[in-house]
Amino acid sequence: MAEPVCIPDAKVALSTASVYPESTATAFEIAARLGYDGVEVMVWTDPVSQDIEALRRLSDYHRIPILAVHAPCLLITQRVWSTDPWVKLQRAQAAAEKLGATTVVVHPPFRWQRQYARDFVTGIWRMANETDVRFAVENMYPWRYRDREMLAYAPDWDVTKEDYRHFTIDLSHSATARSDAMHMVDRMGDRLGHVHLADGRGSAKDEHLVPGRGSQPCAELLERLALTGFDGHVVIEVNTRRAMSGAEREADLAEALAFTRLHLASAVKVPRP
Repeated sequence: MAEPVCIPDAKVALSTASVYPESTATAFEIAARLGYDGVEVMVWTDPVSQDIEALRRLSDYHRIPILAVHAPCLLITQRVWSTDPWVKLQRAQAAAEKLGATTVVVHPPFRWQRQYARDFVTGIWRMANETDVRFAVENMYPWRYRDREMLAYAPDWDVTKEDYRHFTIDLSHSATARSDAMHMVDRMGDRLGHVHLADGRGSAKDEHLVPGRGSQPCAELLERLALTGFDGHVVIEVNTRRAMSGAEREADLAEALAFTRLHLASAVKVPRP
């Protein structure tokens, strides 16, 4: 008889970005109502996402922990928490430490951030050595328009080409990059510290579909995490902005949670001889 593998220590969290254009506060409410294990706070233009005390109050009120902080790395957040990218990371680290989060998610620099890009790998190592918080660098993708491709990230969108202590794998980004997600996971090895779970079909746009609605190996990845005893967090980071109602948005987020828990629990051991 095959024996079920124990569900790994990984907790399933909801990214606050998954409720956009709703607010950070709404994400806490939905995560608690649907039974998520915690949230990942996307620090962006919503003032609440930038306010440590406001986030602590939301966490306490809804009784749902903050498991990760996503540093403000997007184009629309270039002025959030300073225009200096290192200050942004310092503040993300401080927020994570004060809120009890174990991970800071960070994107590689844009190519036009030349000095930041030049020092990024050594700088991330330096910061990682100063804290118990994981700095998990996330895979990105080339920017495409029609038949043109622009390499927007440095040192590279494929973060496995550099030496980082921890990685974040994002399956929507691997779809947009048209790269093999499981091969990337193999290269990350035991340095895979964080997962952004979403799906994609290989569009030039970063789709962030509900897991199971695209072509990415979402189920395969989750089953591998179970088999290997992954102890990081699995974060649902999907796009619900086209939802026609709050009920439709919640249905998508409930489906994503059910998919994730099902496949974390469905792996089996090789039968004993």
